[in-house]
Amino acid sequence: MALTSAQEQNEDKKLDLTLRPKSLEDFTGQGKIKNNLSISIEAAKKRNEPIEHILFHGPSGLGKTTLSYLIAEEMGKNIRVTSGPTIEKVGDLGAILTNLEDGDILFIDEIHRLNKLIEEVLYPAMEDYALDIIVGKGPSARTIRLDLPKFTLIGATTRVDLISSPLLNRFGITHRLEYYKNEEIRDIILRSSQVLGIGIEPEAAERIAASSRNTPRISNRLLRRVRDFAEVRGNGTIDKEAVEETFRRLEIDNYGLDPTDRKILETIIHKFDNNPVGLSTLAASLAESRDTIESVYEPYLLQLGFLIRTPRGRRATKLAYEHLGIRYPEEATLL
Repeated sequence: MALTSAQEQNEDKKLDLTLRPKSLEDFTGQGKIKNNLSISIEAAKKRNEPIEHILFHGPSGLGKTTLSYLIAEEMGKNIRVTSGPTIEKVGDLGAILTNLEDGDILFIDEIHRLNKLIEEVLYPAMEDYALDIIVGKGPSARTIRLDLPKFTLIGATTRVDLISSPLLNRFGITHRLEYYKNEEIRDIILRSSQVLGIGIEPEAAERIAASSRNTPRISNRLLRRVRDFAEVRGNGTIDKEAVEETFRRLEIDNYGLDPTDRKILETIIHKFDNNPVGLSTLAASLAESRDTIESVYEPYLLQLGFLIRTPRGRRATKLAYEHLGIRYPEEATLL
């Protein structure tokens, strides 16, 4: 997976635990969500009740998991973490639910990937704190209802459109996480460098932030790579020169584009003469999967205005030509 991909990689998991803020107040960015969550948490505490079920949605790497841990911390409760694809059987979900205690948080990542049978078991669990179990088969089958502790389900998804309406309607609180501003990413980098115990100059933090695709997960990943270079080839402090040299070696430009990003744009421009290109055709030309192009690379290129989707396919914009240093044909049109 690309260094600038927002999708979680194995090396991110351990570091996320180290760099994760210890309180909601220390969490940088997502100001409106933080304020609303603070009120919800305080209200739940005053009523001595678990906080309502919460759904976080938005692009990868923006802090959905971190916020879930912080909610558990603020509520003074335990959190159990799992993901939609790993819950394959009703018994798997039943084992998780029956081992929770009152007020505990159950965090399900990629909740849109739950199968329908698991979803149906979740409905009474979320509404009535009950687990319906079918015993036996055929005419002699009967349903036993087990009482569950009053828990809070927090779901996270990058594809809220794939969540069924019955499940979506059972979340009392829904928040969409947005991309971060450059100054927020810079502040995250400065804090992370302190946690990692390495000095960093303000200009260097700004430079890393500019190439972080407005995503904290990517900024922390890039910070680690620059730290490696500063410790091995530099003076142990991250300065702008260390950042520039690291990014030159990694082929990451000022916008955070990596070789695959540029290859996508160059393939559309050169190979297809910037005529509309279908996703399947583009994926075959690049030897990449459709899902990787659509979920990892396209969102940021669209956000920058380097790529557009037309009814007939993908095309590069004038901004993309300028960034790549390619002359934009005057007769070109994106209509």
